[in-house]
Amino acid sequence: MKSIRKILYATDFSESSEPACAYALTLAKLAGASIHVLHVIGELADNRRSRIPPEAFELFEKELEVHVVKEMEEFCRRQLGDQVPYTTEIAIGTPFQIILDRTAKTGSDMIVMGTHGRTGIEHILIGSTAERVMRRSPVPVLTVRSTT
Repeated sequence: MKSIRKILYATDFSESSEPACAYALTLAKLAGASIHVLHVIGELADNRRSRIPPEAFELFEKELEVHVVKEMEEFCRRQLGDQVPYTTEIAIGTPFQIILDRTAKTGSDMIVMGTHGRTGIEHILIGSTAERVMRRSPVPVLTVRSTT
């Protein structure tokens, strides 16, 4: 079995992402690995973006980034503390593509992420980032289903 040195943990900071974080933390402790915590801000659809004046959109992105940085710091402090070494990153884009890209760029050996467990029409309409990551990932993916 290949050793695990770095785990990419993708989070949306929701309560449902916390169980996945607990798994990432446990795996990192057992393997002596570090965690790269990634939050992806999904882009606005192009047709919506065109309706927003560029200056207003730039201001919105800056405010959003400030808020997300604070949320990341609080989430990591609460969930990881100083139990394992970790790095953080916030990116803007299509979540599954960014997750796969950062997995390669960080040299991560595994991905851990939560899933909302949507089924039926909701799954068809909303899609599943976790499913897209699992289908395309060159490294093992552990998905943890939310109970909420």
